[in-house]
Amino acid sequence: MAEERGRRPGNPQTRDEILEAAMRSFAAHGYGGTTIRAVARAAGVDPALVMHFFGNKDGLFEAAIKAGMPVALMVGALDGDESGLGERLVTRYLELWEDPAHGPRLAAVLHAAAATPATAALLKELISRELLAPVARRLSGDHPEVRALLAASQLIGLAMMRYLLKVEPLASLPARQVAAAAAPNVQRYLTGALSLDETAAARG
Repeated sequence: MAEERGRRPGNPQTRDEILEAAMRSFAAHGYGGTTIRAVARAAGVDPALVMHFFGNKDGLFEAAIKAGMPVALMVGALDGDESGLGERLVTRYLELWEDPAHGPRLAAVLHAAAATPATAALLKELISRELLAPVARRLSGDHPEVRALLAASQLIGLAMMRYLLKVEPLASLPARQVAAAAAPNVQRYLTGALSLDETAAARG
């Protein structure tokens, strides 16, 4: 039996420990280098228990994305006046990347999502449903979905250059300076004028 081999039975704490082991593996080895068997071994459980909780590696990765992407904390930055939304989002986003508890997980998610189309699709679906949609609902202007997506593209690009590629001098600037420089552009996407009509598109 599993318990006789030193394997722990399934319970909520065991599930969390499996998820922690999975996030460490995705961070260190990427999606392709992570296996159900290796995650189970790191968590001290039988591989069948990992399958029981998460179904397959895609299910495990999706759960890791949800655990690694502190969406609720980002959504919390939506509260407040719309005119300060860009500053709040950028500031919160940088705070999460700077946090030792969240930054490595965010990096692991982006690294893994860039590895294969399947993992990118999982991340896209999660971000669209749990982050972009709430941002769009918060906006009072036209084209809210496009505005939310443009703002998100700025944030992801900022993370890529500062935290993943570590391009200088951006990588070494204090986070508050980066937030002050980036927030106005994010705010423009969220509430400023956009040229999305057919005439403007034809000129572009």
